[in-house]
Amino acid sequence: MDTIADFQSRVVLVLGDIMLDRYVFGDVRRISPEAPIPVLRASRSRVVLGGAGNVAKNITALGASAVLVGVVGDDAASRLVADAVAEDAAITLRAVPAAGRPTTVKTRFMSGSHQLLRLDEEVTTAVEGDLADALIAAFAAALETADVVVLSDYAKGVLSDTVLERAITLALEAGKPVIADPKRADFSAYARVTVLTPNELEVTAATGLSAAENDGAVRAGQMALEASGAEAVLVTRSEKGLTLVRRAQPALHLPTEAREVADVSGAGDTLVASFAIMLATGADMADAARVANVAAGIAVGKQGTATVSHAELERALHRQELLVIDEKFAGIDDALAHIAGWRRRGLKVGFTNGCFDLIHPGHVRLLGKARARCDRLIVALNTDASVRRLKGPTRPVQNETARATVMASMAAADLVMLFDEETPLELITKLLPDIIFKGADYTADQVVGGDVVLAHGGEIGLIELEEGHSTTNIIRRMNKPAA
Repeated sequence: MDTIADFQSRVVLVLGDIMLDRYVFGDVRRISPEAPIPVLRASRSRVVLGGAGNVAKNITALGASAVLVGVVGDDAASRLVADAVAEDAAITLRAVPAAGRPTTVKTRFMSGSHQLLRLDEEVTTAVEGDLADALIAAFAAALETADVVVLSDYAKGVLSDTVLERAITLALEAGKPVIADPKRADFSAYARVTVLTPNELEVTAATGLSAAENDGAVRAGQMALEASGAEAVLVTRSEKGLTLVRRAQPALHLPTEAREVADVSGAGDTLVASFAIMLATGADMADAARVANVAAGIAVGKQGTATVSHAELERALHRQELLVIDEKFAGIDDALAHIAGWRRRGLKVGFTNGCFDLIHPGHVRLLGKARARCDRLIVALNTDASVRRLKGPTRPVQNETARATVMASMAAADLVMLFDEETPLELITKLLPDIIFKGADYTADQVVGGDVVLAHGGEIGLIELEEGHSTTNIIRRMNKPAA
């Protein structure tokens, strides 16, 4: 997607639980004589930002900038947090020190790729009073330069009722979208956020509804919408992918993009980070969810708390784009199956046809206007034999495979089909689209298949054409001798 090229100019403000993830690696060669437990002989260790800090790291790895606001203790771990942030020039740290409250540290003891034990050092009491005031002051100071806000809740007390209510109010008054990654079972605590991003277990705990299946995920998402007053709920469902539930729009289900799962820790942070940056660029929620799904699929293929780079995401999106092009080609059986699925979701199916030999601006605008009037658009192309019968032995300029590939690469086309007859009447009779599109140089009674569609309660859409554009004229200019 072209949108990810804009990542570097975006700033995401992350407010939440700053943590330090410490990993101790070693080998287990014996059982302790003191108790039936393995003895880990440590060989090395490393520390990385965790919690809200990992969201910030993912944001900068993807090419954007992050401002990280949270609470740390006055201890050695807080200095390690500062050191880790200092290694990344794209993160600005606005940490509020809290006397008597330690920096949250999670230490994982690892033998090879296996985790033996996790040690948590933390205090989870709610941040209130003077500490909440100082935290909100730091948040407000960072808000002016931010494009979007992420509330990263790890249930460590930073996002208390007071902090949530004041931060959400400030962000919305400033016109900034707010994405909340929740940990509470009561979603009303995140009232008025733009998007809520619970995982399957979290949305089930909050609503009492299983999100294991698509229909259940939609019902749970709708209940979460009502509880939070959010504009949308993005339910992350592990190996089942994502479900995006929006008000007055069909739900969007995206299958997982993960090829191989090594470790799911931190993948939610990757998803939230990429989704937030996409919204900051002005992308709609559906496109933001698609990109976030791809990013999370990369993250789960990595060991431990990991980030995804802009280059990795770009490569994965390119691979996906090529796969999507292939998936758009459909025979009659596949097309009927797609149409049945779309209709179950209440989507309007459009249809248009043509040779589309050399794609020009007139084609692009016609397809775009047609797609704007339906939810899914099927584009049927004349086969090479059909084009020759209609246009003569010198046409088409491009063969049917090339023409179908170009058409499938266009965002306006949801399915691409071929037909061998002079007209698509037989195809239209089988597909029975809800609306059939043709250029306004036709009248309704001249549109092939229009009577079939009208008889089944459909409609005919005549699209105004762009003057001065035609394949025939392009070919004529190409063949004109040079002056």
